[in-house]
Amino acid sequence: MRIGFDVSQTGRHKAGCGYYAYNLIRALADVDQINEYVLYPAVGDVYWDPECATQTVHIDRPNFRRLAAPQSFEASSKFWRDPPSDFEERIGNPDIFHANNFFCPIGLRRARLVYTLYDLSFLEEPSWTTEANRIGCFTGVFRASLFADAIVAISEFSRRHFLEVFPHYPASRTHVIYPASRFDGPQDLPTPATLRRLEPGRFWLNVATIEPRKNHRGLLEAYARVVRSTEDPMPLVLAGSRGWFADDFDRIVEELGLGGRVLLLGYVSEDELRWLYQNCFAFVYPSFFEGFGLPVLEAMSLGAPVICSNTTSLPEIAGDAAVLVDPQEPEALASRMKDLLQGQIPRDVVRERGFAQARRFSWLCSARHLLEVYGQLSGDPRGKATL
Repeated sequence: MRIGFDVSQTGRHKAGCGYYAYNLIRALADVDQINEYVLYPAVGDVYWDPECATQTVHIDRPNFRRLAAPQSFEASSKFWRDPPSDFEERIGNPDIFHANNFFCPIGLRRARLVYTLYDLSFLEEPSWTTEANRIGCFTGVFRASLFADAIVAISEFSRRHFLEVFPHYPASRTHVIYPASRFDGPQDLPTPATLRRLEPGRFWLNVATIEPRKNHRGLLEAYARVVRSTEDPMPLVLAGSRGWFADDFDRIVEELGLGGRVLLLGYVSEDELRWLYQNCFAFVYPSFFEGFGLPVLEAMSLGAPVICSNTTSLPEIAGDAAVLVDPQEPEALASRMKDLLQGQIPRDVVRERGFAQARRFSWLCSARHLLEVYGQLSGDPRGKATL
């Protein structure tokens, strides 16, 4: 087979979707030396990385090649939105086209289309995202419900949610292919220069883009309760870029009297993130909605005790290895944080359960599963969902 693979979000500032595509294609390179791969550094008319030509993932293997990057977002958008008559030839004549950034291509005549479904959070609550992002994501998922030969969901929760919203799509063509941690266990690391103000084992950690869906307000309200009711609450460290609707973050910190106690790091390097996970007292993740919740699994893989939400995909991913709370109740979150701080919840037990849970997920296993999906499509007559 010749497999076309979207790597458009795998650049320097990748987040969840980008890490999924980045680690999956690297795992495919490790397990598959037979099939050909064509990597696309820019796909669609919604997402654009100005550094896509140089910063999206490169695989140095004989069976891998990359298409040249478009000169501009405008050129890329025009190509994908209004594909030319020789579209498939210009994208390398793939047998399989795997879309990974919510955009669903049109114009495929011969290639089978595989579509990665992350989540449908943009349908749940309008205040969680922008109108432009909501329209772009919905357009892609809706087209996938009509044209995709296979849907690859990152959790059973996302798979079921998709089938509830788009019941016309055949359930037999949906597959769950989990992400895994990019980290293979704790390592001895020196403290990065940027983090020397932090004392190992003496800070709470959250890793997420600052946006409403991640529930930073609820986290801050819970932390404020911990600060008011304990003698030594430890600082709260937030790693992640500012996303949409984050303008009031600093105001909330000040209103809650947390100035000087909350450390906002912004986007951190992989070494910095590893150190943070390994050295935090606990990882706290009260997100309202997740298609998977990769930071939870990565925290577990590096020994961070985890407190996370009991909603959407997170119980599926965390199992019995995390302390689960209702993200709508900051008081309950604060109570669990204090229980961990004061020893009523044994930190070492949560930590060890996390290690065991993280080992259940493997990028190599996911890559092999995906190869099975590709193989089924290449051997089956082409068929589409019917309305």
